[in-house]
Amino acid sequence: MKDRLAAALKASRADYTEIRLERTWSSAVTFRGRRLETATVSEDQGGFVRVLNHGCGWGIASFTSLDALAAMVARANELSRAVRLDKPIRLADTVPQVADAALDLDGDVRGISLAEKKRLIEAYNDAMLAVSDAVVDTQAIYRDEVSEVWYVNSEGTALAQLRPEVTVSGTAIARRNGTIEKGLESIGLRKGWHSVHGLEERFRVVARRAVDLLDAARVQGGSYPVILDNELAGVFIHEAFGHLSEADFVYENPQAREMMTLGRRFGKPVLNVGDNGAASGLRGTLPFDDEGTPTQDTPLIKEGVLVGRLHSRETAATLGERPTGNARAISFRHPPIVRMTNTYIAPGPGGSFQDLIKDVKLGVYACGAFGGQTMLENFSFTAAWGHMIRDGHVAELVKDVVLAGNLFQTLDRIDHIARDFTWNQMGGGCGKGGQFPLPVTEGAPHVRIEAALVGGDV
Repeated sequence: MKDRLAAALKASRADYTEIRLERTWSSAVTFRGRRLETATVSEDQGGFVRVLNHGCGWGIASFTSLDALAAMVARANELSRAVRLDKPIRLADTVPQVADAALDLDGDVRGISLAEKKRLIEAYNDAMLAVSDAVVDTQAIYRDEVSEVWYVNSEGTALAQLRPEVTVSGTAIARRNGTIEKGLESIGLRKGWHSVHGLEERFRVVARRAVDLLDAARVQGGSYPVILDNELAGVFIHEAFGHLSEADFVYENPQAREMMTLGRRFGKPVLNVGDNGAASGLRGTLPFDDEGTPTQDTPLIKEGVLVGRLHSRETAATLGERPTGNARAISFRHPPIVRMTNTYIAPGPGGSFQDLIKDVKLGVYACGAFGGQTMLENFSFTAAWGHMIRDGHVAELVKDVVLAGNLFQTLDRIDHIARDFTWNQMGGGCGKGGQFPLPVTEGAPHVRIEAALVGGDV
């Protein structure tokens, strides 16, 4: 494979050439209720070529037969020369990398039968169904993937990477007297077969929560001190702030450029935010991005001040900054674009969760995440469940907890951050530019917002 790539590079007549080849093995098993819905095994392979000539635009070709490699390099060169730009594309300098990088398989899923995978996820599905007669439906999903990825460019980078991934997820639906509630569990790791065993209790917990929510009151709408749990705080920083930190969005959007000016104060000194593509064992972790740039821990907000953003080589050159290893593609069918990896709020000096709630007379503890929407600086997020906080103690369970507001006002109202940092090792993925789902992770400790708008009963 390396010899074929070297020969294709040598034959290229473009000023700059990069080639990415991939071979991916995957399997999936899904239960719906007690019914086995799907059980599949698949293999996919192909390549992606991207070339650049001075004064021209990108020439791109993707293909599924390796026999087409030489022809696709030539075709991409033709396409590049056909595109004339007023402002030539430039790439920020990087040090050429030569490496074979294999992430820990922790039990190669390619050696496990589909029957064994079925038994594992069926046990998790049964654990949810056994919780209560009120659990009327479930969905349990097992997915795995192992990708071999080769990347070379004409500057001397030559990489071979082995990228594993495994996810298990479950949804429990509870119903009583016309009221329907759900609980959701999702676990995703850059590991393998051994990492997703022994999780029955986590699946039972979400089924119990769905049942408990049947009797929970809707939160009373209004402005409250709000404590975000680790999961919701991580999702909040990813969705509401992380995408604004992706440099292609910044330079393509004049309003975003104005909002995301380096040196602007976004919060109190307690707030530190970053993106770490080199953290161990997480779904967003890779040794190198899809342009061959080493991943790293990139500070975005330091002590409340915007200090960085996420880059590909092209966006780094455009904005006069350095590449951060955030050029990613979901497969050989797509070009790399600027994407998050593992985005986080760093732990603060705020002590424990109890320290955050002890002086809250009436507030909301918002937990988990069912999704959200963002539009530039405005956001809306739905928590999976919540509790009222009364006189410094966690009180009754509540539901339909929706947080809404302005991102910058909300970041500035974060007044306490606990030390209890965790990564949210969830399945699912991030979408952008037609590329979904890209594996990412979020992380955070408990975070307190001194005042936030909570929707519910009014």
